[in-house]
Amino acid sequence: MNTREWLKPGIYGALIGAVFVGVVGFTWGGWVTGGTANDRAMAMSRDDVVASMVPVCLDMARSDPSRADKMETIRDASTYQRRDAVMAAGWATVPGADAPDRDIAQACLAALDVDRSPELPESAVDEG
Repeated sequence: MNTREWLKPGIYGALIGAVFVGVVGFTWGGWVTGGTANDRAMAMSRDDVVASMVPVCLDMARSDPSRADKMETIRDASTYQRRDAVMAAGWATVPGADAPDRDIAQACLAALDVDRSPELPESAVDEG
């Protein structure tokens, strides 16, 4: 079989170009495989669920009759144990779930602003 002279370099050029485009696309072009796209989508949906549950956590904290005691317990806990204290308070348990969620507890802890000084009753405020 006779092939033309230009066919062999043309095929090599096409193959090298395809490999180059693939390497550039996956490293700098933002291309991802289906598995990576699925992992990213799952992480984004998890973040959205956590963000949507923070107001529920804050509402449960606000309406808790023993809020002051639990806030004091959270304040007294070391920094790395505060998330567990929020979970123990029951504020990070999604309605309908059996167990508290660690990610919701962490987001709720950030929104609670536990390092702020405790609220004083209105009669104790010095206006002078």
